[in-house]
Amino acid sequence: MDWSAELEAELARIRQEKPLHIKIGNKQNVVVGGPGLGQRFPVTLYAPGWVALLEAAEDIKAFIEANREQLSWK
Repeated sequence: MDWSAELEAELARIRQEKPLHIKIGNKQNVVVGGPGLGQRFPVTLYAPGWVALLEAAEDIKAFIEANREQLSWK
């Protein structure tokens, strides 16, 4: 089964229904939160951390796909 397509579809649905909020934090970092994130607290990283994370997006998606049964989907 192709979980990548399912993950992409779910992400697109969430983005339409529940937007993310992106802002600059108190320490000049990037804060991402909102209902679209699906968790209570926002994720905060400095700009280089976000760039590294976004560059690794395909690896992260592959890891999630490979470990789908062991991960929580609440």
